[in-house]
Amino acid sequence: MLLGGLFALATAIGSTFGHAGIIVGAVAALGTGIYVYWNSGKLALRAMRARPVGEFEAPHLYRMVREISAIAHQPMPRIYISPTEAPNAFATGRDPGHAAVCFTEGILQILDERELRGVIGHELSHVYNRDILTSTVLGGLASAVMFLPILGLIPIGRSKDGDATTGIFGVLLAILLGPIAYAMIRLSIGRYREYEADVAGAHVTGDPLALASALRKLQAGARALPLPPEPRLEAMSHMLITYPFRPDDVLSRLFSTHPPMAERLSRLERMAGANNSKGQQVTGERPPDL
Repeated sequence: MLLGGLFALATAIGSTFGHAGIIVGAVAALGTGIYVYWNSGKLALRAMRARPVGEFEAPHLYRMVREISAIAHQPMPRIYISPTEAPNAFATGRDPGHAAVCFTEGILQILDERELRGVIGHELSHVYNRDILTSTVLGGLASAVMFLPILGLIPIGRSKDGDATTGIFGVLLAILLGPIAYAMIRLSIGRYREYEADVAGAHVTGDPLALASALRKLQAGARALPLPPEPRLEAMSHMLITYPFRPDDVLSRLFSTHPPMAERLSRLERMAGANNSKGQQVTGERPPDL
C-alpha cells in the first residue's frame, strides 16, 4: 500500500506539468526504486566506510553468524566491519542471498559474545523479513518525490501562452509533500519493524535478555560517542540497531526512526518473563514469521 501510494504521489506531482510530467514522474519513481533495490547494500556499506572481513580475521563473528543463519535455515551473509568507535550494527541486502551484516569497531569492544549473538539475531531478522528491501525501495521512491521540483525548470506541459502557474503549483506540492512522505515512511516502517526484529531475533537466539542487555550498552555508547550528523549517515541511520546521533531536543526524538528504547527493553523483558513463567525457553527454533 505504501509503495503504491508513493508511486501515485510521484505521478500525481508530475501530472501538474502535463502528460510529459506524468511520464517523467513515473520514470523518476521507478528508476530510483530499481537503482536503490540493486545498490542499497553497497550504498549503506559505503556510507559507513565498511570493509569485508574474512573468517581468519574474525572467527568469532563468523561462528556466531553461521550458527544463527543455520538455525533460521538461511544462507550465510557477508560480514563487514566499519572503522568507527560509535557502537552500532546494521544488516543490508535485498534478500537473504545477498545479505551483509556490518559491525562497527565500537560495538565489538563493548559487547560480550552473548550480547553480540542477540544483535546478530536482530539484524538477520531484518533481512529474513525483507525489511531492508521494503525500507530501501520506499526510501528511494520518496527521494524521487523530493527531487521532482526540478521539473519546474523544464518547459513541459505548459500552455501556449507560457502560463507557468500549474508548474509552480507542482513545484510547491513536491516541496511540501516530498519530505512529509519521506518522513512518514521512515517513521512508520522503522519503528514498527524494529519491534518486530527484536522479537524475531530473540526467538532465533532464544535469549531476549541478551538483546536487552546489548541495547542498554548501545544506547549509552551512542550518547557518549554519537555519529556525526552527516547527510550520508543520516540517509541510512534508520538501518542501524540504535539511534546513532545525539538527541539534542524533543523534536529530534519525536521524528527518530527508532522506537523508544524503554519500550523495546520492556517488550524483551516481558518476552523473557513469559518464557520463564511457562517453564520454557526459546531454544533457537526458527519462528513462523521468518
